[in-house]
Amino acid sequence: MSALLFGSISSIADTSEIQRAAFNEAFAEHGLDWRWDRDDYRARLDRAGGAARIAEEARQMGEDVDAAAVHETKSRIFREKLRADGAAPREGVLDTLAAAKDHGWKIGFVTTTSRDNVLAVIDALGPAVGPDDFDVVVATDSVDTPKPDPAAYAFALRALGVDAASAVAIEDNPDGVRAAVAAGVPVLAFPNENTAAVTFPDAARRVERLAADDVTALAA
Repeated sequence: MSALLFGSISSIADTSEIQRAAFNEAFAEHGLDWRWDRDDYRARLDRAGGAARIAEEARQMGEDVDAAAVHETKSRIFREKLRADGAAPREGVLDTLAAAKDHGWKIGFVTTTSRDNVLAVIDALGPAVGPDDFDVVVATDSVDTPKPDPAAYAFALRALGVDAASAVAIEDNPDGVRAAVAAGVPVLAFPNENTAAVTFPDAARRVERLAADDVTALAA
C-alpha cells in the first residue's frame, strides 16, 4: 500500500449536522420557507453537491432560486460554525493517520467541496490534525467535475505519483464511493451519522470505526 485518501470532510470529522444547520440558516437568510429536518437531509445525501441539492429543491418547490448564492451563504455559515465551535476527529482517524505516517504512506484529502471549507475543517481540528498531515488536498479548484466523476481521485493519484490499486479511499457517501471506484481505488465505506442508513454496494468494505488494519486489508 502506498496512499491513504480521505474522500470527504465527514470522513475525517463528522460535520454532517453542522452542514444541515448551515443549510437551514442559509435558507432563512435568503427568505426561503424551507427547513430540512434530519430525515429530509438524509434523503438528499445519496448524491454529492450542496448547490445541486438546493437547485433540485427549488425545482421540486417550483421556485426560482439562485442555488449558487444560497450555497455560498451556507458555506460561509458552515465555516463560521466551525470557527466558533471547533470539530473533533472521528473515531480511529488519528490512530490511522499515525499508522499511515509510520508506514510511509502518502496521505490525501480528496474532496470536491470548496478549498475554503476544507481548510476550515482542518483548522477546526487543530492541533490534532493540520495541513502538514496531507501530501495533497483536492478541492473544487483542482478539477472541473465533481464526484461521482473520478477526476478528483485521478488528480490526487497523479499528484502523489501512486497507482490506484495501491491506494485506499475512505468515503462516507455513495457518490464519493462511486468516484473512487471509477478511478480504480478500493474503498472503505465509513458512513457519518446522517449516512449510516445508506447502503454502499460499490465499497469493498464498510466500517463504523476506522482502523489501520482495515485499510491495509484492502490494498494490493
